[in-house]
Amino acid sequence: MLHLKSNLTENDTIVRNAGGFFLPFALMFGFYVIMHGNLSPGGGFQGGVCVAGAVILLFLGYGYDTLVKAIHPEFIRKNEAVGATAYVVIALMGILFGANFCRNVFFRNGQVGDLFSAGTIGYMNYAVGYKVLTGVSFLLILLFGTLNTGDGEDDDSQDSAESRGGEAE
Repeated sequence: MLHLKSNLTENDTIVRNAGGFFLPFALMFGFYVIMHGNLSPGGGFQGGVCVAGAVILLFLGYGYDTLVKAIHPEFIRKNEAVGATAYVVIALMGILFGANFCRNVFFRNGQVGDLFSAGTIGYMNYAVGYKVLTGVSFLLILLFGTLNTGDGEDDDSQDSAESRGGEAE
C-alpha cells in the first residue's frame, strides 16, 4: 500500500520550490485559456483542467495538509454546483429571447476578436471553465486524500507478507 508523508523533509526542497515556482504559471495559463476560449483553440474544459493542475502542483510541493488548508474541499464541492447552475441559466437565455436552448444571444455588438464580443457563448464558456476547475479540483483532493492514509506501513501489508511465508519488511 502506498503511503504519502504529510510532512515534507529537507530532501523535498527541489519539489517544493519547483511546485511553488510553476503554480502561478499554471493558474495564469489556465485562466487565459478559459477567458479566450471563444476566440482561440481551447475553452472552458481545457482551461479548467489546466487550473486544476495547480492542485497537483500544490500537493506535490507542500503536501496534503497544506492543500486542504489552502483549498477547502467543501467549498470547492459546493461551488461546482454554481458553475453548473450558471451554465444552465445562461443557456436558458436563448429561450427567453425566443430561440432555443443554448442559442447564442448578443447583448451588445463588439468588435470581432474582443474578449466579450461573442454574446452568451463566451459566458457559457466561462461557466464550463468554472464547473470543470471546481469538479476536477475536488476529485483530485479526494484522490490525494485516499493516498494520504498514514506515514508508516499498515498492519495489513505485514500480515499478508507473513501469510505468504515471507518476512514482513
